[in-house]
Amino acid sequence: MPRLTRDSLMTLEAYARARNKFRAQVIEHKKDRMLHLGEHVTVAFEDELTIRYQVQEMLRAERIFEDAGIQDEINAYDPLIPDGTNWKATMMIEFPDPDERQRMLARLIGIEDKVWVKVEGHPRVYAIADEDMERENAEKTSAVHFLRFELDTRMVQALRRGAGIAVGIDHPQYRSTIDEVSPGVRRSLVADLVDAAGA
Repeated sequence: MPRLTRDSLMTLEAYARARNKFRAQVIEHKKDRMLHLGEHVTVAFEDELTIRYQVQEMLRAERIFEDAGIQDEINAYDPLIPDGTNWKATMMIEFPDPDERQRMLARLIGIEDKVWVKVEGHPRVYAIADEDMERENAEKTSAVHFLRFELDTRMVQALRRGAGIAVGIDHPQYRSTIDEVSPGVRRSLVADLVDAAGA
C-alpha cells in the first residue's frame, strides 16, 4: 500500500501553486470515503491521498519547510493510512450548538468503541479507537476520534467476490446503521485492501 514519504510531498512553493487544483481533487475523492451515520456523526475513511492533503495543509499553515519538521508530520500522520488489512477513519461528532455539543459529548462517552463495519456474511468488526492517545475522560468524549477496523483474510476475500458492506453505531445514546454502502464507497474501501496473495 502507498505510504507517505518526503518525496511524495510538495515544497511549500509548489503546493501554493497546486493547492486549488489538488484541493478540488481531494474533495472529489472524499465523496466516496465519507459516511453520515445519523444527523450528528460523520466517518471519513482515510487513505494516502487524504492524509497527504492533511499533511500538506499542516505544513502550509505552520510554514514548516525544514526536513526534521516535515518528518515529524509524516511520523504523526502516516499511521492513519490503511495497511492493506484494515480501514482507518476519522470520526467527527457534530452538534452546531455549543451547549448541546457539551451535553451530548457527556452522554456519548464510549461511542468510539461502538462503531462497527460488517462484511456481508461475516461478523461485525468493532473499531479499535484512538491508539495514539486517550480522547475521552470521565466527564465527556471527544468530538474527534481515530478508528481502525481490522479485517481478516476471509472478509477481504469476500469483498473481492462482491460482498456488501454495512456500517453502524450501537451506542445506547446513539444508534445508526447503513445497511449497505453505495457502490462508489464500496469500491473505494475495497481498494484499500490487499488479499493474502498480495493483490
